[in-house]
Amino acid sequence: MSKPPLEKAKQKNGGEDNEELVHYDDSVIGRAFKGSVIGLVVLGAAVGGTIFMMKRKAPPPPPKKTELSAPILAKKSEVKIPRVNFTDATSTAGIAFVHNNGAMGEKLLPETMGGGVAFLDFDNDGDQDLLFVNSTYWPGKAPAGKSPTTSILYQNDGKGNFHDVTPGSGLDVSFYGMGAAVADYDNDKLPDILFTTIGGNRLFHNEGQGRFKEVTDEAGVGGKPEDWSTSAAWIDYDNDGKLDLFVCHYVKWSRAIDFEVGYKLVGVGRAYGQPMNFEGTYPSLYHNDGNGRFTDVSAIAGVQVKNSATQVPIAKSLGVAPVDIDDDGWIDLVVANDTVQNFVFHNQKNGTFKEVGAISGVAFDSYGMTRGAMGIDSGRFRNDQAIGIAIGNFANEMTALYVSQKAPLVFADEAIVEGIGPASRLLLKFGIFFFDFDLDGRLDVLTANGHLDEDISKIQQTQKYQQPAQLFWNAGPQNNGCFLSLTSEHAGADLFKPIVGRGSAFADIDGDGDLDVVLTQTGGAPLLLRNDQESKNSWVRLKFLGQAANRDAIGTWVKIKMGNEVLSRQVMPARSYLSQSELPLTIGLGGQKEPVSAEIVWPGGKVQKITGIELNKTTVIEQAL
Repeated sequence: MSKPPLEKAKQKNGGEDNEELVHYDDSVIGRAFKGSVIGLVVLGAAVGGTIFMMKRKAPPPPPKKTELSAPILAKKSEVKIPRVNFTDATSTAGIAFVHNNGAMGEKLLPETMGGGVAFLDFDNDGDQDLLFVNSTYWPGKAPAGKSPTTSILYQNDGKGNFHDVTPGSGLDVSFYGMGAAVADYDNDKLPDILFTTIGGNRLFHNEGQGRFKEVTDEAGVGGKPEDWSTSAAWIDYDNDGKLDLFVCHYVKWSRAIDFEVGYKLVGVGRAYGQPMNFEGTYPSLYHNDGNGRFTDVSAIAGVQVKNSATQVPIAKSLGVAPVDIDDDGWIDLVVANDTVQNFVFHNQKNGTFKEVGAISGVAFDSYGMTRGAMGIDSGRFRNDQAIGIAIGNFANEMTALYVSQKAPLVFADEAIVEGIGPASRLLLKFGIFFFDFDLDGRLDVLTANGHLDEDISKIQQTQKYQQPAQLFWNAGPQNNGCFLSLTSEHAGADLFKPIVGRGSAFADIDGDGDLDVVLTQTGGAPLLLRNDQESKNSWVRLKFLGQAANRDAIGTWVKIKMGNEVLSRQVMPARSYLSQSELPLTIGLGGQKEPVSAEIVWPGGKVQKITGIELNKTTVIEQAL
């Protein structure tokens, strides 16, 4: 009979309670205790589970599934997009101009910002001539054997062919030019030219016979030597029949300040500085006193805006749209500012302006943020009373389209709903204007685009230095958003050739009734694009001669009723960026077959009605006294 394990252990160890025996006893006790604990745990779990099952809430019913349907977009009307070919006529038309920005590797900010262009009839022969604004080499930086460059004036032969008439004209003067504004400021029937520059303004009086004389000092419009002038506009802000002058200034700049800023891009090195790194400035307003003299009234007129906290100038202005935004007969000024709030200078009818950009809704974007605003234009693109203000903004910022609402001086940015916003976001927009390229009676939009630094693609893969223009066709309000972005399929490949776009303007260069386009680029050749549309739409071309109003009739409104719509256009050559379009108005009339009537509202409010205006020809309208 075998012995129990305990007895075996004692025999083996001589009957003594040694360490091994103690260990054996502990293990037996441990197993017994462990079994007891496990039993207790099992018993507790059973009891606890029973209690939980007794107290547990009933499970919730299965969730109900709600079927969601995708939002239904409003159907767009079926529209037939016009086929309009813009043909590159730069070389064949005789244009050999190349812009010189003076860039020699030092990355000075002004090198990125020029230059402008202007259509004008300097010789009063009825066709549109061309003026290209040039910059030049920085002092002491001209390459060996290179002469300083000048702006170039081209004379039109009436058929869209141009001849360089700059030598001996008086315009063959070298300066670092930015833009131009053209008007007959002394009412002598000859258009004069103001250049904006790095270093103030330069005014050239038209002496006739293709000759110009600089009268900057005599006129008193030169500004300060440290000024960086950009866009400018001739306007009659006090309705006295004489054209005054408004001049935008960009930032406080000098070569020394630029190098102090010392802006750099990772992987690139020194780069062109951003405007937020430079102090702001004030725009200038010059009152025309007559006899060729002007007085700087900027301070007393209320166009000098200060930061309320720092008392330093705010403005970093690149574009201006003179437009009577509230139909009171007095010209107002909408100013596009880069990285700071836009301005709306509301004419107080007493020689002063009140800045109302913030309360009008034009100062900021829809989120209360500033944008990099460049060029600007205005127009009644819906053919109703609403005024649209289009502003070309920086890359990754949509083009703005502020539209007046029912309340006076109240605007809302409708770029998205009108179809311009999303399509424009990626590009860097400079020149921008409203025009009717297919003569259907609705204002379309064109933007000239291009980046600032040739190395931008190294740090932003979505960006290119050279960028294509954008053309937005106005399909009308029945399209649930007026504008459609066109491609080369609709307008030809030449229009969309990538350039470093800056200034832009339009005119009928060949007398066929449709509007041709010129785009400039900094440091390169322009694009002169002939409009070869074949819509067979009717049009009228109106040239106005003021009597009590200024001779150029700048600020005049024309209204032509077409069915339930009113085509309302303003005589305002100052538009876009650094540039000026033709002075006469070309108004498309679509399928109209009979002569039309027009209501003319001259500056100062006098109304004149004209009947029997013949289609497809130029009509000269003189103000009745």
